[in-house]
Amino acid sequence: MEIKAKTIDLTKVQEMAEESFRKGFFCCEAVMETIIEQFELDVPRELIGMASGMAVGVGKSGCICGALNGGVLAIGMICGRSEQKGPMDPQVVKCLSMTKELHDWFRENNTKKVACCRILTKEFDMSQGQHKAQCIYYTGICAAKTAEILAREFGIPTTGEIRVLTHDEYLKTRIAPLGA
Repeated sequence: MEIKAKTIDLTKVQEMAEESFRKGFFCCEAVMETIIEQFELDVPRELIGMASGMAVGVGKSGCICGALNGGVLAIGMICGRSEQKGPMDPQVVKCLSMTKELHDWFRENNTKKVACCRILTKEFDMSQGQHKAQCIYYTGICAAKTAEILAREFGIPTTGEIRVLTHDEYLKTRIAPLGA
């Protein structure tokens, strides 16, 4: 797979992923679409479809956050392996390290310090779409952090920054949602 991007703007990545969610993709699909487009990958758009079942915590089960799932899938798509080389294969060891970094960063930087969709959304009536502003925000930060990790690993310069809100800043968005 060829990466054609010469630089990555983390602010643009975050904004694009948020907009992709607003336009109709689920969080995980929006992360995949954004990484494919921003890294200018020569892969079919159909790969976004592999993220569809990861939505709402894996098929609406409420398990791991779909935005985080999208980041894990994107890292695996680019850095994962396709041959059976055992658990000590340096390629898979590196891929696992990168996805753990994303997971740990997401837990530390989201407003609730968890990766579980059910806990992240427990105060919302999901059928009414009340969660959407929060999930748009989480989608943006996951996409941007995924891009930052991948850019670092491939020596691609980055510009911009990830807009991570403090808990108090996040609560203000709940009064005036993030454009949901």
